[in-house]
Amino acid sequence: MTSPLPELPPIVLAPGRKVYFASDFHLGAPNPASSRERERRIVRWLDMAAQDAAAIYLVGDIFDFWFEYRHAIPRGFIRLQGKLAELVDGGIPVTFFTGNHDMWMFGYFTQELGIPVLRHPVSLTIGEQRFHLGHGDGLGPKDYTYKVLKRIFASPVAQWLFARIHPNVGIGIANAWSQRSRLSNTAKDDIYLGDDEWLLVYCRELEKRFHHDYYVFGHRHLPLDVPVGAHSRYVNLGEWVNYCTYGVYDGNNLSLERFEG
Repeated sequence: MTSPLPELPPIVLAPGRKVYFASDFHLGAPNPASSRERERRIVRWLDMAAQDAAAIYLVGDIFDFWFEYRHAIPRGFIRLQGKLAELVDGGIPVTFFTGNHDMWMFGYFTQELGIPVLRHPVSLTIGEQRFHLGHGDGLGPKDYTYKVLKRIFASPVAQWLFARIHPNVGIGIANAWSQRSRLSNTAKDDIYLGDDEWLLVYCRELEKRFHHDYYVFGHRHLPLDVPVGAHSRYVNLGEWVNYCTYGVYDGNNLSLERFEG
């Protein structure tokens, strides 16, 4: 059955090759020291994945805040950018999904690193199985306040106005806002809502119309592997501030793993 959502080109996995998924690194939070240590850990994970990766998907909120001015980007994160460029130059395709913390990405990653940037969920065939993946923000029921804010932040007018603020001021204000928002929701992230999990509700509604074997999202921050139907699962990738979890698909099964304990 054809999906109504955008389709990525199918991936044919060669024997021994795998596909990796990760999200919610939140680089930049809560402070430079812990962020840099997390960045080094992420680079080690990418080195591990590169040994057998057919493709890598970074599924949003990689940065706790990101805004691309015409001639400036947020400072830092050079180790990650260098490693991603190395992987792409070495023939491993990397795909980047924007999240609610890094939605203001424009052409830098594509032009400088050769990494396509996607803003909406997509469907994808890997081998003989169907995947539906995206960051997950704004999907499912409830969270109406954020959905309104997302429409405002995604508007060209809001982006143009923010770009008029000097980077020293704009990035400082945005970093404070971004960290306040993430930290204020930490307690909520630890609570599993069962059948009321809003991304699970979204998956089950979509599954009624278009079958996917796996629904892969981030944003929720809680590592989850939950049945959607008799032959489909919802996998949330968790986050890297506390869990360091990621997904890996070997051609038969998608598993949720933890890196370095």
